[in-house]
Amino acid sequence: MKRAWKPIVIVAVLAAAVACWVYYDKQRLQHTPEQQLDTTLNSMPAWQVLKEQDPAFQQRIRSQILAMQKEGDSEQQIIDVIQPQILHLQMSRLQTAPDASVVDYMKANMEQTAAIQKVSDDACFRFLYPDVKGGINPLRVLDKPMLQRRMQADADMMRAAYGKDRHTVTAQERDTAVADVRPIMKELAAKYGEDIQLLQAPDKAVGKEKLSCDMVQEMWAKVLQLPESHAAGVIRLAVSELE
Repeated sequence: MKRAWKPIVIVAVLAAAVACWVYYDKQRLQHTPEQQLDTTLNSMPAWQVLKEQDPAFQQRIRSQILAMQKEGDSEQQIIDVIQPQILHLQMSRLQTAPDASVVDYMKANMEQTAAIQKVSDDACFRFLYPDVKGGINPLRVLDKPMLQRRMQADADMMRAAYGKDRHTVTAQERDTAVADVRPIMKELAAKYGEDIQLLQAPDKAVGKEKLSCDMVQEMWAKVLQLPESHAAGVIRLAVSELE
């Protein structure tokens, strides 16, 4: 069961990760690119946490953004390069963040996904699976309050991962997570039939964008209905291979 489960949820979590860390509007530059970038990034709570916890990583990302901007790379090209690096770090933090922070992080992801789908099914699919049809910049789609909630959830999770309630994943937690997810995936398979395979093969989902978005959200909604410690365990298991 473990092998059948992990690829499904890794795709879903990876797809739900935010891409808006690196956004800045070249049309609004009033100072140098460096000053404008710093003003934008410093307004993001999670960027401040990065500066506290891993300044070398933070500086490397900043330098990479500026180098790509000077080369004339597009906003989306910058996002596509930076997003996986931020995601990798966040997935590592989820392993040691306390249960409540892990669950809040996933709830914020799903709130964001649902809001993007209200714009269009195509935008939702591109947000979830940028490698298939090309990604989007959530800052172009979502309102400021939602983005602020999402970025605060990122920061809270990352800070809690280094806090006094730091979590330690056990073998028992992983076994429980596998057991918890089994009936969820069985229920989804009964409802969606062969289309459940699109969670593992989103490249085959073109033309079924709405269905794909619906399945991802339904899967995580069911996980988030579990008791908090169990939901957090499933989330940690899902992202463990992205560390």
